[in-house]
Parts: sequence; C-alpha cells; structure tokens
Amino acid sequence: MTVEDELFNVRTDLAVESRDMYVEKDKENKQDIKGVTVRDKQERDIALTYIDINAEGEKRIGKKEGSYITLYADGVKKQDTQKQQNAANVFASELKELLKKHHVPADSTGLVVGLGNWNITPDALGPMSVEKVLVTNHLFELEHETVSDGYRPVAAVTPGVMGVTGIETSNIIFGIAEKFKPDFVIAVDALASRSVDRVNETIQISDTGIHPGSGVDNKRKELSQETLGVPVFAVGVPTVVDAVTITSDTIDLILKHLGREWRDKDRPANSLTPAGLTFGHKELTDDDLPDDEKRKRFLGIVGTLSEQDKKSLIEEVLTPAGYNLMVTPKEVDGFMRDMADVIAKGLNAAMHSSITADNAADYSR
Repeated sequence: MTVEDELFNVRTDLAVESRDMYVEKDKENKQDIKGVTVRDKQERDIALTYIDINAEGEKRIGKKEGSYITLYADGVKKQDTQKQQNAANVFASELKELLKKHHVPADSTGLVVGLGNWNITPDALGPMSVEKVLVTNHLFELEHETVSDGYRPVAAVTPGVMGVTGIETSNIIFGIAEKFKPDFVIAVDALASRSVDRVNETIQISDTGIHPGSGVDNKRKELSQETLGVPVFAVGVPTVVDAVTITSDTIDLILKHLGREWRDKDRPANSLTPAGLTFGHKELTDDDLPDDEKRKRFLGIVGTLSEQDKKSLIEEVLTPAGYNLMVTPKEVDGFMRDMADVIAKGLNAAMHSSITADNAADYSR
C-alpha cells in the first residue's frame, strides 16, 4: 500500500492538514512534497498559510489542484472582538486578491451560496453567514433605482440539504446558476478537521470549488468551475471533529502531561506544592512528550504506536461499535454566531469596494 493509499483514513477537509498528514507519513520528504508549495505569513496578528497544489501534488496529498489559504482566527474561541475584526479584515483582503487572481471584474455578478442545514447548529454556518450578506442584484434590475459606485450585483441563496428538500443540493444550485447566470460563485460550508485545536477557529479559502455535505463525510457532486462554468470559490470553517481524533489527541495530552510531570518531579518548587495540585501550569507542547521507553511504561504498547497506527487502532475499535461520532464543542452556538459574523463581514467587504470589514456590520440584513 502506498503513502497516498494509507493517508486519508482520518477525516479532514483542510488542505493544510492533508499536507501535515503526508509529512507525518513520509518523514523523509517532509521538506519537499513534489507538487505542493507552502508559505506562511502573519497579518494583523492573524497567522496565514498559503498552499498551492498542482496535478502531481493532488495525487500525493489528495486535495484538488488549486490554491488554498488558511487563516487561524482564534479570536472566535477566545471571544476577542478585536481579533475577530482583524480576522474579518484579513479574510476580506485574501478573498479580494483571489477574485483578482481569477480576473473577476469589479462590476461582475456574484452568487453566494450558504450550504448546510440551518436546523443543525454545527452545519448552519452557510445559512447563518448568508443571512448577513448584502444582496444587491434586485436593485440593479429595478428600472428607476440607481446604485452607487462601489457595489456589484450580488444574490444569495441557502438551498438547504437533501434531507430537508428532497432534492440534491448541487442540482438546486445548477438550476439557479443556469437561470441567474452569475459570473462567479462563492460557497460557504461547514468542514471537518482532524485537530480539535482548529475547530471553530480556522477559515479556509480556496479556488477549487466545494462538495456539498463534505463536513459530515457526505460528498456529492462538486460545485466547481468545471461543473458550473464560472469560477467557484469555497469558504469553509471546520465545526466538527471525529471521535477518533479526540481520542488520539487525548492520548497525546496524557503522554505530554505525564512527560512533564516526570521531567519536573525533582524540581525544588514542586516540594512546596500540595499533593495533586499544579499552579501556573503552562500549555503542553510536543517538547513535553516522553521518550519511547517512558511512553511504554506509561501507556504500554499504545504509547509507542505511530500517529497513523494509533488512529487506525482507535478507528478499528470505535467504528464497528458505532462510536466514531462527529463531535462539536458545547459552546458551538456562540462560536457559530461569531464566525458567521466574521465570514459575512469579509464577504461584503471583498465583493463591494465601498464596504470595509470595519463598517460591514452597518450593511447586514
């Protein structure tokens, strides 16, 4: 079995995670994945990762050829309004540049599609974001209406999911696109991550299109330039993570905790700490992981498994019992409201030059 065949047992929709999984599996080539270029940047205290994938890279890491931009918007989880605003500004700027890259004119007509099920909170990112998008197309069609410079015709739709409508979501969008004839499409959807840390704080933008339902492992006909005939930009936020990932991350955290406790057990300060209590505990890092001998002492054979073998074992145990659930944080309601606000502000600012992310809230519906 090749590296590519083994790579994607763990559910993820993020290109940056697919690249990381390839690195974990093929450590000899971690500095050079043929067909994949990676660049990191910091903007307004927001970390960004740019990944460009060509045809060869698509075969290697399993993500469609194109450009992927990942923003780390941790202000949503931290409920930091300033960082959320910064994320909206950076998101708007990156999306605007992607539109320019594909030669989308400033006066062209856009269609924003909010994918997902508005009845299920972690799947409602698309509909919640579209509620706040400034729609203007009807104003351009009114005979006696004058639209100021700096605005383009924009329409928005939330097609629902097949379980609600009884119609394949992609077919609804194809029908709308055939009649409405937009010059470009932006699809917003919930995604899945292989990392608890990235849930509800990572925004991925790509020019590769999207599969409706991908966030819950329900891939259907894609929405892309190949299928719709116009550029399709995808905006996604991971809102769920599977139980395999949570279990694996928990094992890693246990090992890191035990490794740090072992390392610091003879520190003089620890003798003054009441039993069972730890003060000023810093965030656990990979540096806290113990060596293989101590891992085996702590957790037996499970502690010595590679990342891939460990997740394969967990999946083998959980899946037949029906316990490999898709999980979302209990604070998901607030996270989704804040993230939808960030996404909508960025969309409005990217599509209308007269709007900035700072004043976008004034134009929300």
